[in-house]
Parts: sequence; structure tokens; C-alpha cells
Amino acid sequence: MTSTFDVAVRAEAALGEGPVWDPATGRLLWIDILGSRVHTYDPATGRRTLRRTDQHVGAVRPRAGGGLVLNLRDGIGLIDPDDTFRWLHREPVPGRRGNDAAVAPDGSLFAGTMRYDEAPCGGTLSRVGGDGTVKVLLDDVAVSNGIGWSPDGRLMYYIDSPTRRVDVFDVGEADGRIGNRRAVVAIEDGAGFPDGLCVDADGCVWVALWDGGAVRRYTPAGDLDREIRLPVPRVTACAFGGPGLTDLYITTARVGLTSPHPLAGSLLVVPSAGRGVPQPPFAG
Repeated sequence: MTSTFDVAVRAEAALGEGPVWDPATGRLLWIDILGSRVHTYDPATGRRTLRRTDQHVGAVRPRAGGGLVLNLRDGIGLIDPDDTFRWLHREPVPGRRGNDAAVAPDGSLFAGTMRYDEAPCGGTLSRVGGDGTVKVLLDDVAVSNGIGWSPDGRLMYYIDSPTRRVDVFDVGEADGRIGNRRAVVAIEDGAGFPDGLCVDADGCVWVALWDGGAVRRYTPAGDLDREIRLPVPRVTACAFGGPGLTDLYITTARVGLTSPHPLAGSLLVVPSAGRGVPQPPFAG
């Protein structure tokens, strides 16, 4: 099924990624990883802002007290409400950078890393508490990507892109620990690689397909029930936004394309695509 999309922000991001709706400001946040840029977009006014970071930025998320948390090349950084920057956890590893990240229902940050050469077992997935404590959950990841929770918080979905799978974990009700990992979706050959994801109010998982030119919606049982085809091959991530969380925002990339489509690197939107789930802010 193909849905009509609009261009929210025409851009030439090298590696547009990580859209997330910030209800406190009524803005969509997204990033250009390789461009070291954090973008905001206000759909009500069309106003946009851009902030450059000192190093590659893998993800941005709002904080409970205002400001932003960033998953950077060398660790987790904070932008305070007064716009100053400071490190929450700094752990530089040569050849490695931060990638996708998401905030769990308890306010902790699940932050992924990957090697620039995408070497197997070169990346991690860690839980970062609001006080800066870090616990490594997975240490055998290649390209840590999409992370999201079911509406009731009992399941966590996760993508390590080269596996071509969407995996699901059970989440402990008392402590939020994840376990019992199993595959729920396998992406067939020729359809691209799973990248970012988001979960809607029905518990369905929306998956962006890198080199697949599409976003797909899968039921909790792993059945494909919708596909949004796009004119750009490198579709990176998706998130629901807008006042009612009904519009699906989609980031794209142009890196590595010899003849990129004019919209490659732009922020796209599918109006009234479904109904999202409010995302908690980072507790730090």
C-alpha cells in the first residue's frame, strides 16, 4: 500500500536520522549524523533551527527538565536549558561512534554504538540512567539501530541492521531488564536492511528500510500489513509527531548515492498515517 507523503523539510542531510516528537515544545527533533547537526522543525509555523555538534551525533532526545540528551561519538552529552553543553558519560573508543537511541518507559536512555567500519561485534547497546550510570546490555552488536517499546511497556523491539531482523525482548515489570530475545520479523532479500523503528498505539512496529525505499508496518505477530513506498532508497527512521501524534515523520539519507534523488536527505511526512504513543523524556 502506498500513502501520499509531503516534504516537511527539504534538505540534503548526509545521514538524516532519529526523528522524535517533543511535546513540551511542539517540535520535531532530528539529526544529520555525519553532518554533526541537530535539527528542529515546528510544523505549526514552519520554523526550523539547526545546532552543530563538535562530533558525529547518533541520536537526540528531550530531557525531563528541559534541554536535550545526545548520543555522540565519544559518549552521552547533555545540552542544558541554558544551551550549555556538558558530558554525562564520556567513553571514547577509537573507530566507534554512538548511533540510534531511545528513552525507556522508566526514563533511562537505551543507547547504541557501532564501529565506523560496521565490524561484527564492534558495537553495543547500553542502558544509561539519569545519574549517568551505564550498564552494557548487549556487547556483540554490529550496527545498533531501532529501539522501541510496546504501549504497555512489556516488550522492547530492537534492530541490529546486518541481521535483517527485528527482534523482541520481554521487559521485567519490576526492574525493566530485558531478556528472552527472539526474532519477530525477518526482512527478505532485496527489500533492504531494517534501520530505525517506532511503535504505534496498536502495538504495531513501523520499520524504515535502508536501501529498500520504504517504511513498513508489522503487527505484533510479525505480519506485514502496510508498506509506504518512497522515491528515495535510503530511508533511515520514522516517528509519529504532531499535536495528535498522527503524522508519520520519516528521515532519509544521501550518503553513498552516486546520483541521489532530489529528496534524498530530506525530512518527509505522511499525514494521518496512524496514531503514535507519547515518548517519555530522558530522566537526566
